[in-house]
Amino acid sequence: MPGYGILGADEGTGLLPWAWAAERLASSHDYFVATVTPEGGPHLMPVWGVWDDTALWFSSSPTSRKARNLAHDGRVAMSTDDALAPVVVEGTARRVEDVGTVERFTRLMNAKYGTDYPVQFYAGNACFRLAVDRVFGIDTGDFAGSPTRWDLGAGA
Repeated sequence: MPGYGILGADEGTGLLPWAWAAERLASSHDYFVATVTPEGGPHLMPVWGVWDDTALWFSSSPTSRKARNLAHDGRVAMSTDDALAPVVVEGTARRVEDVGTVERFTRLMNAKYGTDYPVQFYAGNACFRLAVDRVFGIDTGDFAGSPTRWDLGAGA
């Protein structure tokens, strides 16, 4: 598309601030997680999750297609649930089994979603931490002027 993502600041809102992306990552109710099947095909599913500074956390049944895909290939892309002001992250997801880390994940999830799941609920499932390499955002209100990319360098 002519001009897409290359307008100067005087022609649109310009690059989005990191705070814009971080707020949307934290407040999204659902996230869409895209994994790669062993055959190389895409798999996309919605999940609950939490943003924690430079990582996106989520859980799944250990026998689900996404969990099996991630056991084979940890590359993943995730998106917030707002198609008009989306934030998309890319990186590598790793399964987390350390009890202290699962306890932290449980506290974050219960606080965000107003639930009271015990640690055992998440410990019995597959918990994943997506270390984010790249983040993309766009505000549809300034479609041509706002596309922005942030490089976080594997959740640095």
